[in-house]
Amino acid sequence: MSFDESALATVDEVTTALESTGYIADKQLSTTLFLLMRLGKPLLIEGPAGVGKTELAKSLASITERRLVRLQCYEGQDETKALYEWDYGKQLLYTQILRDKIGEIIADAEDLESAVDRISAQDSVFFSTRFLSSRPILEAVQSDDPVVLLIDEVDRADEALEAVLLEMLGEYQISIPEIGTLRAKHPPLVILTSNNTRDLAEALKRRCLHLFADYPTADRELEILRTKETGLDDALAEQLVGIVRGLRNLDLRKAPSISETVDWARTLAVLGASALTEDLLHETMSVVVKYEKDLKAARTALPHLLNPDVHPVPRTAPDDSLTDIADFEDGRNIRALKDQPGRFTHGYYGTPSAVKAPLPASVSSSQGSRSFARHRGSK
Repeated sequence: MSFDESALATVDEVTTALESTGYIADKQLSTTLFLLMRLGKPLLIEGPAGVGKTELAKSLASITERRLVRLQCYEGQDETKALYEWDYGKQLLYTQILRDKIGEIIADAEDLESAVDRISAQDSVFFSTRFLSSRPILEAVQSDDPVVLLIDEVDRADEALEAVLLEMLGEYQISIPEIGTLRAKHPPLVILTSNNTRDLAEALKRRCLHLFADYPTADRELEILRTKETGLDDALAEQLVGIVRGLRNLDLRKAPSISETVDWARTLAVLGASALTEDLLHETMSVVVKYEKDLKAARTALPHLLNPDVHPVPRTAPDDSLTDIADFEDGRNIRALKDQPGRFTHGYYGTPSAVKAPLPASVSSSQGSRSFARHRGSK
């Protein structure tokens, strides 16, 4: 028997259910999730990496006792990797096995045209769902039980894939030219996530509820650490959260995520930390800071983060990560600028750069003649 989602009758009950899975949600998030279940509309969650967008889909599947079906998006992905693909090898195998049967069907055909007509009348046998290789979207549509469909990092996929998803997001169905329209037996709960690396199409956003997920408040992040049972002393965990929030206010290429905060707390607990000393944090800083330049900026700021009353805000050279006091104190504004859509270049995820290599200079006719003459002389 499937889970009765009407049991989550209020926003507070949704919050409590999420907490039972270890996911600490604020009021806005719980309200949006409640509306997702009541209105049956997909939910698009945008925000920086590492704020719990994917984890929310997993928790939703847990509290509703649904299976999680995940489509991980990437650049160059086409509809065959997202919706379905014809299993031509299986079709060919069946054709060979049934060769004698096909012979019987056309045995008394008067001419070639009538034989073709008889074979074409059997098209529905070979173009049916038995020859479809289900991908995540079709799997969610055909599932006999309700599922949660996670379309993860949709901003990494090409715009063409967004267009393919529109029918599913709007009507929970897929149109297959050879078969027809397949409608979901049980409308899935759909969550799309985006790291906001590019603008998504208005048609996609229009079909979805929307939520911007940001880094949590200090109290909420500390509560997350407690639920994860990192083993770190509560007082040290509170101090660590303050340090991580200070690191996020630096002009870093990648700010520490919530999961990395949890990893850092577990690392310190494994090392038996009884105090957060500068040396210990220096040695373990790479758990949350992943780029060399970021690491240099973080270590420069660490004395101030540990003892702001004793150590002033660091000032560095103009070409460093921290240019002056404004860079440190106004870090939230810097982060906001980094999270603007379209801030990455076309080649950010390894795609061919939009800047093309210069074309070779044109070759004069005399140069071409000399080259051709040398070529003939070498034979």
